[in-house]
Amino acid sequence: MNGMEDQITNGITIVQENLPFYIDMGLRVLSAALIMIAGWMIGNWISKRITSIKKLDETLGSFLGGLAKYAVLAVALITVLGQFGVETASLLAVLGGAALAIGLALQGTLSNVAAGTMMLILRPFKVGDFITFGGTSGTVKSLGLFGTELATPDNVYIFAPNSQIWGNDIFNYTRNLHRRQDINLGISYDDDIGKALKVVQKILEKDERVLQSPDDKKPMVMTSNMGAYSIDMIARFWCSKDDYWDLKWDLTKAIKEALDKEGITIPFPTQIEIQRKDDAPASKKKAA
Repeated sequence: MNGMEDQITNGITIVQENLPFYIDMGLRVLSAALIMIAGWMIGNWISKRITSIKKLDETLGSFLGGLAKYAVLAVALITVLGQFGVETASLLAVLGGAALAIGLALQGTLSNVAAGTMMLILRPFKVGDFITFGGTSGTVKSLGLFGTELATPDNVYIFAPNSQIWGNDIFNYTRNLHRRQDINLGISYDDDIGKALKVVQKILEKDERVLQSPDDKKPMVMTSNMGAYSIDMIARFWCSKDDYWDLKWDLTKAIKEALDKEGITIPFPTQIEIQRKDDAPASKKKAA
């Protein structure tokens, strides 16, 4: 019995001697748990607030929300490590070195992320826009952090890294509500220029899809050049971006039919071959 009592007494003595340490560690663990819980709740709250902003693009909101959440968690984790005596300065130096090494290894990927972030912020185009960059054209299907998916008019799939798009001039054919287009045509030198201008002008004014106002968008027909075999003219008009191609095809057909109806000819280059009588084929000369 005396041996057991001695063990119990020694155990109580050890606990009493280390009680401050146990209390301190318990408080640190509790504090760490509370810090992580608070960091998780605050991170989620900030993330939801960012993603709920209506003015932000859905992809951009999701990215920024996740970035803010994990940034808060990182701060909470560093604070917790500091509670247990970990030198955060050394840890940050190690993490910084690791981040630098990863960044150097993933330069291309990070440049795509940076380009994607800039495009999400500045919004040179959005999903559904038809764009051209660096000789590539297509309708934007999705815009991500690493690359952009497009489809050509004949539905060929294109995946373009964001850095290639961001590093080129971007032509957006869909953003503006109205677009201007020209139809080039030519008439014979023997035809009446004034009559041809009126015929084409009437076609432009007749179609409801052609904008008739304001003044800087009124349809115009102009004589542009005296060519080698024709008087060149331009039919210039504005229309909605949605009517661009249908209107171009319809008006080209209508103008041709109207000029034919009025007897106005559309010349085309011809070649006349003149052959002298003594220019007999070589085979006939040899036979003679």
